[in-house]
Amino acid sequence: MKEDKHQVITLAAVWECRFKRSLILLIICLATFTGMQAQCLDKDIFVNGEQIIYDVYFKWGVMMPKAGTASMTIKETTYKGTPAWNTYILINTSGMVDKFFSIRDTMQNYMTKENPRLIYSGKRTSEGGYYEMDDLNYTYSDHETFIHAVRKNLNRVRADTVFSGGGCVLDLLGALMYARMFDWEKITVGYQYPLQVGMGESLIKVNYRYEGQRIIERDNTKFRTRLFIIDIYDDAFTESKAAMEIWIGDDDNHVPIKIRAKLKIGAMETHYKSSEKLRHPLRCRIDLPKK
Repeated sequence: MKEDKHQVITLAAVWECRFKRSLILLIICLATFTGMQAQCLDKDIFVNGEQIIYDVYFKWGVMMPKAGTASMTIKETTYKGTPAWNTYILINTSGMVDKFFSIRDTMQNYMTKENPRLIYSGKRTSEGGYYEMDDLNYTYSDHETFIHAVRKNLNRVRADTVFSGGGCVLDLLGALMYARMFDWEKITVGYQYPLQVGMGESLIKVNYRYEGQRIIERDNTKFRTRLFIIDIYDDAFTESKAAMEIWIGDDDNHVPIKIRAKLKIGAMETHYKSSEKLRHPLRCRIDLPKK
């Protein structure tokens, strides 16, 4: 059967305008809400050298090609003389998508080890020949978080601004850590957990809603998971309510296993592929006999 070139070109155009924010947002909303405070992270979730690999797919009609991979690594380090955790994410397109719109994006942050708080968050975007840099520096006063955001490309500074938020304010990667901190013994079905995510030049409001235990299956493997429905108030999504679904592994690691995001055109799915140096064995995984 011949490949529909018009369909492929149309798909590439969709990716060019949607991939940038949707893939990043797939990774952000992944983890105990501790109340309306600037600090809302727990140091016990970090493990030096932990790495998690994901496969990313784009669903458009009956098509669901593999769009790329995403990897997250956590390391102990120092930032401007302060002991810190460095979280680093690399996003690469592959296959058909890469032929039409190549993406090599990186995101990282630094968080103090003692009394964990964000210090710095950065993103480097390399997409289809375009390069952009985002730098966010976090400071705190009482229950308020202040973010100094600078966005620039290779030629000029495009934005230099300061914005703030009360309550739980994180960056993209901090939101991922937040998702992994829920205490299964303390949450109840239907309970909601709000936070704000600093991205680019503004804050995005995010709300988690816990839906209970679920079993999911892929490639002769089952996973015991906990399902969270996510409301995201951002125009990259078709609707803010139930914009995403996150399945987090039901063991002591709390690794995100699957993520599905509704977009204005199609949807995206991220699937757990492999991991290294987890704090505990991945007991949520059940390998089935091959058919």
